[in-house]
Amino acid sequence: MEEKNPKEIHKDITLIEAQALIAQGNVIILDIRTPEEYHQQHLPHALHIDFYNPDFTNRINRLDKGKTYVVHCRSGGRSTKATQLMQQLGFQFVYNVKDYMFGEN
Repeated sequence: MEEKNPKEIHKDITLIEAQALIAQGNVIILDIRTPEEYHQQHLPHALHIDFYNPDFTNRINRLDKGKTYVVHCRSGGRSTKATQLMQQLGFQFVYNVKDYMFGEN
C-alpha cells in the first residue's frame, strides 16, 4: 500500500518480514481468526479479535491508533479487509501479513 505521509505506514508484508518486525519488539500481533482457529494454535501474546464478531469494528476502534500492529488471519483475506478498516479508522502503523503465520498443518 502507498504511504499517505511519512508518519503513517499501511502495507502488506511477508511472513519473514513479519517475523523480523516482531523480533524488533514493540509490536502488537493482532490475530483476527475465529476462536476455533485461534485455540488450535496462536502466537504467544497475540491479541485475538474475531473478524466475524459483530462487534469487530468497535473493538478495533478502541485500540491505540498510535501503536504498531501486525495483523494476520489464515490466508490474508480477512487481514487485508481488517487493515483497510484500520487505515480508515486512523491507525498509523499497520502491517498486513499476506502469508499464513503457522505454515501448513
